[in-house]
Amino acid sequence: MITPYQKYQQSSVQTASPGKLTIMLYDGAIRFVKQGVEAIESKDIEKANHNLIKAQNIIHELVASLDFQYPIAANLNQIYEYMLHQLITANVRKSTAPALEVLQHLTDLKEAWMIAENPAAQTRKVEHA
Repeated sequence: MITPYQKYQQSSVQTASPGKLTIMLYDGAIRFVKQGVEAIESKDIEKANHNLIKAQNIIHELVASLDFQYPIAANLNQIYEYMLHQLITANVRKSTAPALEVLQHLTDLKEAWMIAENPAAQTRKVEHA
């Protein structure tokens, strides 16, 4: 049975712009990396593995969404591949350092996408500074 919250989530995804969908993917990846780091810190190997793999799957979706007719896509692909490598390293070694680095990259990229998705909001922020 689908709950009202699940219906809302499904509707949000179906009606979101491509930029908003990308931001939603970043949100998910950030959440799973954080949960993976917490699990590593608490020595919950199974939970760490589960969450880091979920983050990897989201990054694979980000790679699949790239449009290589734009030069920036090749750069993003390299960043995503590096993040995937770091997440695998974090998972295999159960080390938080590579995952925390990925977390920082994801956060920075999400912020860039948020500005790209809503440049007017960024202009207002600069005007009030």
